[in-house]
Amino acid sequence: MKLALFDLDHTLLPIDSDYSWGVYTTDIGWTDNDEFRRRNDEFYAHYQAGTLDIHDYVRFSTQATRLKGPQEAARAHADFMATRVQPHITPQALDLIRGHAGEQVIIVTATNEFITRPIATALGVHELIAVELERDPLGWITGEIKGTPSFREGKVTRVNQWLVDRQLAWDDVEMTFYSDSINDLALLEKATHPVATNPDARLRALATERGWRILDLFT
Repeated sequence: MKLALFDLDHTLLPIDSDYSWGVYTTDIGWTDNDEFRRRNDEFYAHYQAGTLDIHDYVRFSTQATRLKGPQEAARAHADFMATRVQPHITPQALDLIRGHAGEQVIIVTATNEFITRPIATALGVHELIAVELERDPLGWITGEIKGTPSFREGKVTRVNQWLVDRQLAWDDVEMTFYSDSINDLALLEKATHPVATNPDARLRALATERGWRILDLFT
């Protein structure tokens, strides 16, 4: 089986959808502008440095959404998709995905499922491995992560579980994985065909050293 795996933020999208959602919710008045942006920027810097505590970040990033409830959150997300995401869905990204027609295409992202499920749908990708969120008895998010987060080495764990659920092993698949981030090194090293896509400086240097393909999708 041929698999085409894609990271999402800065790989298929030239933005970080998680960060952008935080900015959007501040813009519509859900959070204090200065305080939220300060903390959001701190978490984003940790992500870029490879030092992010994903559990702390998810509690922080989902707090305003959780407090607003599912109906208001859904309305806001629809507007977020229209105004902040759709303008950044590029022909290059869509063409890259379509180039893997006939293969199993999966988005594997460290951003949570609430934010990314509609984005995956807009990109025409049905299989999504994202950070899953715990739900309360009424089915709404609690701010905690369910199971293993699809972050750093957790992406390998989650992809492995996807394979096991289909009675497959790593040796049964030919895998291409596109990512921009050194945070995804563990899964890039598992891929048959790792592709450093719009790579950060550390990943670009490593990809050059190892002879991996480098794709600058948005230039």
